[in-house]
Amino acid sequence: MEVFSFEKRIKHYSSYQKILLVGEGDFSFAVCLARAFGFAVNMVATSLDSRESLMVNYSKAMSNVKELESRGCIVLHEVDVHSMSRHPFLISVRFDRIIYNFPHAGYLHGSERNKLQIWSHQHLVRGFFENAMEMLTGVGEIHVTHKTTIPFSEWKIVELAYMAGLYLVHEEQFSIWDYPGYENKRGAGMCDQTFHIGRCSTFKFARILYRSTTFGFHLGATSSGPGPGWDECPPMQL
Repeated sequence: MEVFSFEKRIKHYSSYQKILLVGEGDFSFAVCLARAFGFAVNMVATSLDSRESLMVNYSKAMSNVKELESRGCIVLHEVDVHSMSRHPFLISVRFDRIIYNFPHAGYLHGSERNKLQIWSHQHLVRGFFENAMEMLTGVGEIHVTHKTTIPFSEWKIVELAYMAGLYLVHEEQFSIWDYPGYENKRGAGMCDQTFHIGRCSTFKFARILYRSTTFGFHLGATSSGPGPGWDECPPMQL
């Protein structure tokens, strides 16, 4: 396996970064990054599914996992985003980028407009933020790609992050064409089907660092730098 001494990049991501991917469906996004870098020794890719479930639910999952492992990626199964910071392998590892594409809690309450359905999604994302922030390096970022149209905008991703001690560094429109080979998957009973992405963004978050000063807190440093709007997110009742 060839590991390049010079940096290779794809969109927001660098071969010099230690990257954690969570909630991977068929692992096609992780494979996209690995192919761009030429290797994956800097990556850990995880899924909530067991290895056996992947074989049943996704037609390309096992070939993608095989390719990732051949490129040096650590692939972990049955990783829950609500407890991943305590996972035996992950507990002592810190990452420069933690990526969660299109988080979804499953179809527990029917319509995406149902308030209980929205609450389920918020509960999932809030637990993810609380765990992920403990796993960042000093200049690390959490990236969540999410639809921005109603009812998905009602999840209030930025406010959820703020409640977990994170601020919005930057929001950038997401285009699937920037990631050759990536196939977004539905999961939750329709696993191997893609879905219409529509308008969506990649939200980049970093930790708010607290100080015992009259100002209360300040922004943590990241490689992307702090962005505007971080102090415009009041506490939200969920």
